[in-house]
Amino acid sequence: MEPISVFDMLKIGVGPSSSHTLGPWRAAERFVKELAAQQILAATTRIEVDLYGSLALTGKGHGTDVAILLGLHGADPVTIEPEAVQQIPRQIQESKQLNLGGVHFIDFQPATDIRFLFSETLPFHPNGLCLRAYNDSAMLLHEATFFSIGGGFVVKEGETGSRESVQLPFPISYGYELLRYCREQQCSIADIVWQNETAWRPTAETRHQLLQIWEVMRQCIYLGCHTEGVLPGGLHVARRAAGIHRKLIGDSPYTTIDKWIAQVQACQPSFSSIVKWIGCFAMAVNEENANFGKVVTAPTNGAAGVIPAVLMYYLCFSGQEVNETDICRFLLIAGEVGSIFKKNATISAAMGGCQAEIGVSSAMAAAALTECLGGTPAQALQAAEIAMEHHLGLTCDPIGGLVQVPCIERNSMGAVKAITAANIALDSDPSKAKVSLDDVIKTMWETAQDMNHKYKETSLGGLAVHIPIIVPEC
Repeated sequence: MEPISVFDMLKIGVGPSSSHTLGPWRAAERFVKELAAQQILAATTRIEVDLYGSLALTGKGHGTDVAILLGLHGADPVTIEPEAVQQIPRQIQESKQLNLGGVHFIDFQPATDIRFLFSETLPFHPNGLCLRAYNDSAMLLHEATFFSIGGGFVVKEGETGSRESVQLPFPISYGYELLRYCREQQCSIADIVWQNETAWRPTAETRHQLLQIWEVMRQCIYLGCHTEGVLPGGLHVARRAAGIHRKLIGDSPYTTIDKWIAQVQACQPSFSSIVKWIGCFAMAVNEENANFGKVVTAPTNGAAGVIPAVLMYYLCFSGQEVNETDICRFLLIAGEVGSIFKKNATISAAMGGCQAEIGVSSAMAAAALTECLGGTPAQALQAAEIAMEHHLGLTCDPIGGLVQVPCIERNSMGAVKAITAANIALDSDPSKAKVSLDDVIKTMWETAQDMNHKYKETSLGGLAVHIPIIVPEC
C-alpha cells in the first residue's frame, strides 16, 4: 500500500467539506496546471465542468461549485485569505469572467458551465468530476476526469501512482504491524511515526508543520467560540458555540489565544462543565467549517472538530502538563491511525457513510489521547477500536446537503466517545480484548459496502428526507 504521511491525513484547507469542497478545488487546480504544462492555457477560451454522483447531489450545499471556481482561478486553499473565499466566486458570478490560473481571462457562466448531473455516477467512485477545455473554434483541447476520494485526496482517472515513492523505516498497513514495531523497538506509536516521517522531511520540519496544524486548529476553535450569527446555506442554523462559551467562561479577562487557554485551564470545571467545553470546542470548529472557514481536515472537514476538541481536553482538563512536543506526538498518533483506516477501508462518507468520517476521527483521537495519557501502544489501538466499534453503521444524511445538521453536533458526540474510549482502554488489558483494530476496520468496510447508497452523503435518505427545508441558497 502507498505510504501515507501524517500531513496527508491532517491538511489545512477551507470548509465545508474535504471531499466536496477541498477535493474538487484541488482537482480544478490540477487541471489548470495541466493546461499550463501542455502550453494550451492561453489558447483556452471555454471551460466546462460536469459533476457526478454525490458531488452533484450535495454539491450546492457543500460549495462544490464555489470550490471549482476558486481552483480554476488558481487560489490555494492553504494560503487564501478568508474574505477571498467568498469574494472571488462573487466577482466571477457578477462579471461572467474567470481569470484562469490567475493569468488568462475567459468568459465563464457558472450557472451553465458547471453542470450537476444528479442521475449519473461514474463507476470508480461516487465523487467524480470531469473538466474540459476548448478553444475559440470549440475544439476540445484537454479533458480530465478526477475523483475526490475523501479527506481532500484526489486521483485522476487512469492514474497508477500519485507521487514519488518513499521507503519508510517502518512500513505500516495494519494495526498489528504497528504493534509489532513498537514491541520490537520497545518504543511508543509516536516514536515509530516520528521515524517514518523522516522519509519525507527532516524531523525539525515535521515538528514545525505539526505546530502549524495545531495553530490552525486553535485559531479555528477560538474564532468559533467568539462568533455569533447564522450559518450560510438556507437552513438558517444559528451558531451555538459562542453562546455556550460565554456561559462557561463567564467574566474571565483575556486578550490573546494563549491567555484565553490559560483562563479555560484555570476555571476548574465540574464534570458537566467539562462535557460542555468538549462540545463547545468541537462545535466551534465545525461552525467555522460550515462558514467556509479555514480548518484542518482531520481526516475530513465534516469531522474536523473531533481531534481539536479532544486535544483541547488533553491540554486543559487532563491534569497533565502538556507542551509542544506532547501536542506533536498527539497529532502523529492520530495521523497514523487514520492512515490505517484509509488504507483498509475509507474516509469518504460518499463511500462509507458518516462512520468513515466521525467514526474514524473519533478512533484517531482516542488512540492519541490514550498514549499521551500514559497508555501502551496496545491500549491506544484498543481505544481506537472501541471508538469505531460504537460508530459502526453511522449514516451520512445531511439536511439540504449542508455540513450542518446533523454534522456539527456529531463532532461533539464523536469527541466525547473518543475520550470515553480512551478511559476504558486505559483501565483494560488489551490481551483480553475480543476485537482488534484490524477486525473493526474490516467490519467497517464491509458495513460500508452493504450500506444503501442513499445513506452515503446523497441527502436522499435519513434526516435529509424527513426534515422540511427551503432550497439552499448557495
